[in-house]
Amino acid sequence: MQHRITTPCPPEALRGLRAGDSVLLSGVVYTARDAAHKRMIELLDAGKELPYPIQNSAVYYVGPTPARPGQPIGSAGPTTSGRMDPYTPRLAALGQTVLIGKGPRGEAVQRALRAAGGVYLAAAGGAGALLASCVQTAELVCWEDLGCEAVRRLTVKDLPLTVVLDAHGGNWYAEGPARWRAKQAEADGERPPENSKGKEDRDG
Repeated sequence: MQHRITTPCPPEALRGLRAGDSVLLSGVVYTARDAAHKRMIELLDAGKELPYPIQNSAVYYVGPTPARPGQPIGSAGPTTSGRMDPYTPRLAALGQTVLIGKGPRGEAVQRALRAAGGVYLAAAGGAGALLASCVQTAELVCWEDLGCEAVRRLTVKDLPLTVVLDAHGGNWYAEGPARWRAKQAEADGERPPENSKGKEDRDG
């Protein structure tokens, strides 16, 4: 199923998403990688405000290349999300609801998203030019010294993403291969394994 969602994203706007669904995301998205995340946690530890409003926000783990003349941003493919795992639960607890990147997330992140009613969305690796074409504006927010890893405020239109972790405990990285194996078994006339039914069983 495909959904169109617009930031900011309160939990009630994300409840209809299920692992494996497609999403076209529009609105404001903030960029931050591990160096920026480390600084945000340091700000919190010092009792200071974060550089952008965290409640119901979306973060994209990306370090874009320099923009060409007339373009808001350069290539904007996702970085490996696991690098942000040490910082994500704390930010999710403060209300960040949409995470965008690539690759699996740890159990602590999965628990934090379930508690916050948030989702983790995957952007296609190797499609940086396509993803950049969805960026309408890009504005530096802070930490210019971090270069491509500085925090930026992007306005995006129909950014194509896939739901990996939903707010109900679904995990497409686990369910997707299992469902594919079940379909292959059915095509071969075999009984699908009991643990391969995935999302259908969870949804009742």
